[in-house]
Amino acid sequence: MNWLDYSIVLGYIVFFLAMGFFFKENKNSSDYFLGGKKLGWFPLSLSTMATQLSAISFISAPAFVGLKLGGGLKWLTFEFAVPLAMIFIMIVVIPPLFRSGVVSVYEFVEKRFSVSTRLILSVVFQISRALGTGVMVYTIAIILQAVLNIDYVYTILIISVITIIYSWQGGMKAVVWGDAIQMIILFLGLVICLFYGWDLLQDHGGLTNGFNSERLQVIDLNMGIGEGNEYGLLPMIVGGFFLYASYYGCDQTQAQRLLSSKNEGTIRKLLLANGLLRFPVVLTYCIMGLIIGGLVTIAPDFLQEIARSTQTFFPESYANNGVKADLMIPVFIIKYLPHGLIGVLMVGILSAAMSSLSSTVNSLSAVTVEDFFNRGNVKLSESKYMMISKASVVFWGVVCIACSFLFGGSKSAVIEIINAVGSVFYGPVLVTFLLAFFSKKINHIGMNAGITLAVLINLIFSKTMQEIFHIDLGFHVFWIWLNFTGVIIALIVAYVVSALTKNIPAKKVNTDFKIKKSDFFIKEVYILLAFFVLILVVSYFLPVLLG
Repeated sequence: MNWLDYSIVLGYIVFFLAMGFFFKENKNSSDYFLGGKKLGWFPLSLSTMATQLSAISFISAPAFVGLKLGGGLKWLTFEFAVPLAMIFIMIVVIPPLFRSGVVSVYEFVEKRFSVSTRLILSVVFQISRALGTGVMVYTIAIILQAVLNIDYVYTILIISVITIIYSWQGGMKAVVWGDAIQMIILFLGLVICLFYGWDLLQDHGGLTNGFNSERLQVIDLNMGIGEGNEYGLLPMIVGGFFLYASYYGCDQTQAQRLLSSKNEGTIRKLLLANGLLRFPVVLTYCIMGLIIGGLVTIAPDFLQEIARSTQTFFPESYANNGVKADLMIPVFIIKYLPHGLIGVLMVGILSAAMSSLSSTVNSLSAVTVEDFFNRGNVKLSESKYMMISKASVVFWGVVCIACSFLFGGSKSAVIEIINAVGSVFYGPVLVTFLLAFFSKKINHIGMNAGITLAVLINLIFSKTMQEIFHIDLGFHVFWIWLNFTGVIIALIVAYVVSALTKNIPAKKVNTDFKIKKSDFFIKEVYILLAFFVLILVVSYFLPVLLG
């Protein structure tokens, strides 16, 4: 990087600090955590996508597709269940949550079960989201360490302090509008990498036999059980459905955006936008990975540079695997792009990272204040509420940074880690909300037992979690199934324990919600169902189109 690149990055940082100052007028909880419930579907849609399609996607998804051993376009299977999950959230999850008027979605759980259930779910969210964001922060460190040759600790501080400051000042409005701008910058960076990578591929003579045929396969009929059996069609649709239904509907990070909407019509629009736009964006990521991965195969100096960076920054990975696949994109940026564009790409990467970190600390702060400080009959004064909220933003920013150090030695690509960590928790969380909406038989003892046992069993059989905590039980299932097993285990345990504790009655609450036949015939449902079929068709023929 030279003075031009640094000037672009510095200008970007100053802009976001100024944006936090611009949105600093937040008078109450609705302003600070829900943007006054005046946000439209367009910025909320971009914010929702930016939170999910983060630096993880920009760096690690192309690395998985183009370079990682056993990788390829099978990553697209993660998108199969998205339209179905969006339909489910529109019809089942959002109406009762939005109408309840809560800030923390876990407040709704207390109304149906108990304070203990609310706190368990809140703690589960805080642990899983802090760990997951630690992976994102780790990804930021990979990028900046490889590009700037600055020690890991300092690379963390460069980005986190800026993010915490503008999140602390501006609240939800700064986070949402910041995410929207960052999503646009991110996609611009993606397009630049795509076209420059293609031109360089042609300049090096192109691929004689086209892309590696093994990396072009998208649909696989394996069941996702046992070593090497991953990304099968059935587990990706079933497990993916429960993952996205829980993440977009019951995870505070995303649900807080839905609750910030003007009305339920706005929510349907933003869910429709995410259901339709995610697949083409991820497809673009994947094609970029194929192109740059192809460049690695025909440009030995490119591979050598990746290996050199791996040896310098990740000696353990170099000794075990030879290269760190996640370094493919940052090395490509520095090695092949001209100055000025390097700065733009760095801004794109920083945008992705900052959007994820800012969204997380804002949501973690919301549940901390609502679930632990503003709970019960006696509420905080507005001034004390705002003081604790801003202190919580700083606290969780520090915690997320600290969590990043847990993941440095993992052998998996970071994009796999982040999904594996979340999948341990998503199933039990989703079941808790569904039973809160529809069941009159489950008491809080059964629900608490269901959540706890399901999480523990998922932790035991998660390969990635076994790697993180350095244990080996000799058996594991592909982590996408954990979203499904979490649902089944939590459901069964909740009913069994509730039946055994009939002396403790289930709390009754009027959710003022019933699913009507007309809910299934709104136009968004038809559009998303048609798009689901289109995704499957495109994915089936994609190897032919690219081969």
